Amino acid sequence: MPSSNSLFDTIRYFKDKRLLSIFCFGIASGFPWVMTGSAMSGWLKDEGLSRSSIGLFGLIFVTYSINFLWSPFVDRVKIPFLTSKFGQRRSWIMFTQLFMVIATYQLSQVNVSEQLSLVALLGLTIAFFGSSQDIAIDAYRIDILADDHNNYMSAGSAMATAGWWTGFAGLGSIPFLLVDSPNWDWSDAFLVLSGIMALLMVTTFIVKEPSNNREVELNLIQTNYLKVLPKQGLKPLYILLILPAIFGSIIYANIGYPAWPDNLIPNNFSFTFITLFIVFLLVIFIQQLGHLNLTIRNMHPLDTHQAPNVIHRITAWLLTTLVAPIQEFFDRNGVKLALSILLFIFLFKLGEAYLGRMSIVFYREVGFSNSDIAYYSKMLNWATTIVFSLIGSVFTIRYGILKGLFIGGIAMGASNLLFAVMALVGPNKLLFAGTVFVDGFTSAWGSVAFVALISVLCNKTFTASQYALMVSLGTFGRVMLGSYSGIVVDWLDGNWALFFVLTAVMVIPSLLFLYMIRKPLTALINKNESVK
Repeated sequence: MPSSNSLFDTIRYFKDKRLLSIFCFGIASGFPWVMTGSAMSGWLKDEGLSRSSIGLFGLIFVTYSINFLWSPFVDRVKIPFLTSKFGQRRSWIMFTQLFMVIATYQLSQVNVSEQLSLVALLGLTIAFFGSSQDIAIDAYRIDILADDHNNYMSAGSAMATAGWWTGFAGLGSIPFLLVDSPNWDWSDAFLVLSGIMALLMVTTFIVKEPSNNREVELNLIQTNYLKVLPKQGLKPLYILLILPAIFGSIIYANIGYPAWPDNLIPNNFSFTFITLFIVFLLVIFIQQLGHLNLTIRNMHPLDTHQAPNVIHRITAWLLTTLVAPIQEFFDRNGVKLALSILLFIFLFKLGEAYLGRMSIVFYREVGFSNSDIAYYSKMLNWATTIVFSLIGSVFTIRYGILKGLFIGGIAMGASNLLFAVMALVGPNKLLFAGTVFVDGFTSAWGSVAFVALISVLCNKTFTASQYALMVSLGTFGRVMLGSYSGIVVDWLDGNWALFFVLTAVMVIPSLLFLYMIRKPLTALINKNESVK
């Protein structure tokens, strides 16, 4: 809903001290993408790997597209010692950051040309804990602002975006500057990156843990399941087996179908077969879950209840932890609108993903040095993003999230055309600076509205789970499909100009889809505001 506040009143939202912690956590969230994204791409390029190989190496980011599978555990599982001392959100952030420091240090000790498999494994480790850190950080941001006006969420989204780009672009310029200096190589640069990651842990020790009644509500849901499961015979066992089968199938598909039995089913049908198998399991699961929910709704307070056994307790815990967040999202929004929201999220940043995955390779092939990339692609982009994240949030606060999404989406697609011009002109530093400036402005503007939308759609009881589910869909397009960007460039015989024109066109379907659902989505945003 557009705000009636004056410009001065709008800016006053940014005086909230909580936004500083959100900015610092944003830095920690963006920084792992340096270690497994731009810096690793630069390292692999200098080691002589092909465009296609570098693009496929980005599949380690698949953890960001499937982290919704374990995001519910961030809402419920307590880490020994850490959770009791620091709280649910901070303990998970601290836990994931520690493992990233260790993995990055180990990466600095590896010989890339001789131990490429180990590099991939360590990169996957950083990406896994980085994506897990994102779950906890995003949940922290939403939890700490959830009881306030949606405008605080827009301001928080701006600070999170500015922080993310500070970690990714600002700190991301450091390894490129280092490797262009005498007596420095990529191994030394990654040693420095591990030290920076350790420094970023300081924020976790300083900030306060957000308060909530999540545990009470989750226990109530689990108690209701425990009342009806003992009367369901073997059905709890079926549910217990179906859940890991669904999750295992999703992971198997995302890691490339290893050891696929092509003698029985041709590789060309692997995606179709796994998809149908998952759909089959989901149909059975939804039927069983619907029956359980109906039993719970019809349950009389005076009914006698059988004592649950171990299988019942495990099933109830899993249903409460893994299924209840998704069920609540669909129940609250309706199946049609919920699916529409998820489809828009999947499509919105697809073109940006294709551009981002190949940007470093493009800069190098056009003729720019590592220092040029550091100054223009990283540092200039960083400054631009911070400024326009704040400007974009002011617009979003005053005119609404949907208008911010429309303007940001159109601008993101149009800015990609400047990269096509740069491909035709060559290594012109002035054009490089102008292109990065426009790209940073449009990306920041769209990201603020995008993050604000997802944030206000979350239920505070299931913050980590629901936010991760929606973000994972967007990341799925960026990671899985974006990983084939190098193959697309090769298919186009290295025609970078045409490639960037294609990335500009990719935003159109999402904007058309957003226009189709604008009215129910606006009503939903306003409804969420009214209940606060």
